[in-house]
Amino acid sequence: MGHDLQKEVASRKTFAIISHPDAGKTTITEQLLLFGGAIRSAGTVKGKKSGKFATSDWMEIEKQRGISVTSSVMQFDYDGSRINILDTPGHSDFSEDTYRTLMAVDSAVMVIDSAKGIEAQTLKLFKVCRMRGIPIFTFINKMDRQGKAPLELLAELEEVLGIESYPMNWPIGMGKELGGLYDRYHRQVEQYRVEGDERFLPLGEDGDLAEPHAIQNSSYYEQALDEIMLLDEAGNDFSEERIASGELTPVFFGSALTNFGVETFLKTYVNFAPAPQPRESNEGEIDPYMNKFSGFIFKIQANMNPAHRDRIAFVRICSGEFERGMAVNLTRTGKSIKLGNSTQFMADDRETVNSAVAGDIIGLYDTGNYQIGDTITNGSKTLQYEKLPQFTPELFMKVSAKNVMKQKHFHKGVEQLVQEGAIQLFKTWRMEDYIIGAVGQLQFEVFEHRMNNEYNSEIRMEPIGSKIARWIKEEDVDEKLSTQRSMLVKDRFDKPLFLFENEFALNWFHDKNPDIELTSLL
Repeated sequence: MGHDLQKEVASRKTFAIISHPDAGKTTITEQLLLFGGAIRSAGTVKGKKSGKFATSDWMEIEKQRGISVTSSVMQFDYDGSRINILDTPGHSDFSEDTYRTLMAVDSAVMVIDSAKGIEAQTLKLFKVCRMRGIPIFTFINKMDRQGKAPLELLAELEEVLGIESYPMNWPIGMGKELGGLYDRYHRQVEQYRVEGDERFLPLGEDGDLAEPHAIQNSSYYEQALDEIMLLDEAGNDFSEERIASGELTPVFFGSALTNFGVETFLKTYVNFAPAPQPRESNEGEIDPYMNKFSGFIFKIQANMNPAHRDRIAFVRICSGEFERGMAVNLTRTGKSIKLGNSTQFMADDRETVNSAVAGDIIGLYDTGNYQIGDTITNGSKTLQYEKLPQFTPELFMKVSAKNVMKQKHFHKGVEQLVQEGAIQLFKTWRMEDYIIGAVGQLQFEVFEHRMNNEYNSEIRMEPIGSKIARWIKEEDVDEKLSTQRSMLVKDRFDKPLFLFENEFALNWFHDKNPDIELTSLL
């Protein structure tokens, strides 16, 4: 492999931003894009009054409701590094999409609301990062509002998440009294709402300001110095190795909305975030610096461009170099595919990409060849990367087209949205009526909205409630076992399963049929 390619791969920093809804995840993404020169002005999620929406929230329903329901991919260059940001849905109904996205990154940025601390969805996603040993960088947001005491937030990180922390900076006051940040790592004080050269005040050897300044008269500055002294004496030691292994999280305080502390965070992140890491496969660890191109599809998204009704397969490149027009092998089918139509992203704004390397995320225009989890490579024809998680749905709806004359639109819409992985499709055993399953109620609302708006198909949805889905072997199929409390259906691959009304029905079935093995997805 050439020296240039080695250097290119080493410059990649690919991370996901994870948080609970409303912690400010999409807002911080906007500010990072601003510093990377990718956009001229930052739009916020709740931009209805200004008519300006977040770059990463491209789907119509996201703009209407002020939430992210899909993972967006954005790329920019900063300080010699090529940054790939994956902005994930915070809403728990879309955690499956987020889980798959976390399989495609090398580090994660965890955004925490200073007033609320660790919330349920943050905890859930954090556990996935820990399970995979992903380095985690923490940004404690909304310091321009009144929130929990910084020491209390650090204690929560360690007690609730079980990870040690090292504050890279420390707030001087908060809310209306926010005066600045004491930057331990860069040895300076960053003043709040001060622009130009005067914004940064260097620290002296003793940890106080090198030159006298009015900020020293503030009781909040005195308090910050006392707390810094406490952290120096009793806090965790800084360790680059422990950050890389995901055992220690560097913590940054700031405000994404007022763009305070974000640039300092980005500079420091670029210093410590890992380059592309080796990936597990059925043929052992795959080194990102190896010659052969390989990658896996972690997301499929239809209709990112409503004018063309296209379909994009998102690929995480794991090794080697991608070149437009190259031929690759789709290892699931053994089929050879020429990658002639490829793109890179700024949310829904795209440009053709001619080359990319390990660590990059690219989009391939898809006519139905790909499935989530597929491996593509110009190397070994049997290579397969780790399986991506798929959740067992818990809520179910019968779905049909309101207009029988638009069955074609209906079937196309269902097929494409199911392939994206947000909902799962089942059919009744005999009549093959459609039933869709999801992890959360919001997924049904998004499904209905997109069927209507993107596929011009009005649908009828009939709730059949929460069910417990369990798959069985084909040789165990017996239609006599199908009742209202244990409905026999098939999934989109025609594999048989039962939808049980509740735990009691499941246990009753198991007691009556101990020889039938019941399995779930996750």
